[in-house]
Amino acid sequence: MNSAMNDQRTSVAVSVNGVEIEAAAIAAEAQNHPSNDPETAWTAAAEALAVKALLLAEAERLGVQAEAIKDAKGRVLAPDDARIEALLEQEVKTPKADEETCRRYYETHRSRFTSPDLAEASHILFAAPQDDESAYAKALADAEAVIAELKDHPGRFAELAKLHSACPSAGQGGNLGQLGPGQTVDEFDTFLFNLEEGELCPVPVKTRFGAHVLQVGRKITGEELPFEAVRTKIADYLEEASWRRAIAQYISILAGRAELRGVDLNGNSSPLVQ
Repeated sequence: MNSAMNDQRTSVAVSVNGVEIEAAAIAAEAQNHPSNDPETAWTAAAEALAVKALLLAEAERLGVQAEAIKDAKGRVLAPDDARIEALLEQEVKTPKADEETCRRYYETHRSRFTSPDLAEASHILFAAPQDDESAYAKALADAEAVIAELKDHPGRFAELAKLHSACPSAGQGGNLGQLGPGQTVDEFDTFLFNLEEGELCPVPVKTRFGAHVLQVGRKITGEELPFEAVRTKIADYLEEASWRRAIAQYISILAGRAELRGVDLNGNSSPLVQ
């Protein structure tokens, strides 16, 4: 953050109902809103603190107090955060997603509810760091030599994996078992799910680990999941979305009643629930 931009930000006072939010507090909060653009991080931090101030002021007005509350990970919330949680629980009500609503969502979005594609994979890893050009070039050359050998003698994959692979899977002839999308690095995924069943990748797969000789085994196409299998997941999603909308509306109402300076909360998604 350059000094000129920092001076420009700190010269704009941020306050809620006449109570100023110190620039130092905004700068500290900005660490929780990472962005490549410092201005964006600063704005997000100012909005988050303004929302917090609005909610605490409303809790004070309504006389809302809170006992110690733990978050989903079992950590005790700070007193202000616990008070905000108590306020929202008291003032914001959202409906439960009933059977009809969940089924309607399922029928409208059936393509989203499928089991993942699976592919069996075997590989031979020639390990080398990508920033070591010499070592990486040798790993690629070794992988290309093994691919050439396998084109002539495809039955030797397990033997060559045990002989050459730097991966623990060498003990299983290079077999990695069934993999779904996202279980390996992107480069490996791309080849794995675009090659045909039983196909040997004609070129080494280059990743940060080194050069891989890849052979695809049996492939299983994902299948549509029945409603009963995803009903709870759908209900959780719909209720979470409903809660987020209700929170945003509640904050918008509070912001409309408040005197705000240096921050605009109109029409923005609540920083509280990002």
